[in-house]
Amino acid sequence: MEEAAGVLKVFVGQGKRLAIRDFMSSDPYVVVRVGNLTAKTKVINSCLNPVWNEEFAFSVKEPLGVVKFEVFDRDRFKHDDKMGHAFLDLQPIAGASKLKRALQLTTAGETKLRKVAPNPDNCLLADSFVTHTDGEIVLDARLRLCDVESGELFVTVKWIDCAAAAAANSSTSYAAAR
Repeated sequence: MEEAAGVLKVFVGQGKRLAIRDFMSSDPYVVVRVGNLTAKTKVINSCLNPVWNEEFAFSVKEPLGVVKFEVFDRDRFKHDDKMGHAFLDLQPIAGASKLKRALQLTTAGETKLRKVAPNPDNCLLADSFVTHTDGEIVLDARLRLCDVESGELFVTVKWIDCAAAAAANSSTSYAAAR
């Protein structure tokens, strides 16, 4: 089994204007998929503007591919209803990670590395920026849900390069030992 190159943290913040799937509301939850890895948020009962504020960590070789978000309405006595889906391409994060290494950025503060604009090939609702913030590559995104009458997701994806983190820790340890 190969060792992970880093940790991809996916923060599911909130949903807005989600579709009604029960009588007057829904009981939404989000399934997050990164490759063959899956995580699920808690269910928020009777809410069309849920706040999950949940973070999931995935050990991966590279920040490649996409993060998929599927929103469902929990039902007790039948199959859960689909409430839309969205995805976030990880290529801008992978590119920013390489740029960070090339520029040898320090771990303090925030630096904008690239802008990601909405287009027909992504689910973004507004411009997003990939930043280097306190040693992490971060992308905050507002996503429109697809195949549904309405809905948005607010998410944050962070990439933490294990090699860079290990190098920073070893240099810190070395400096402290001197």
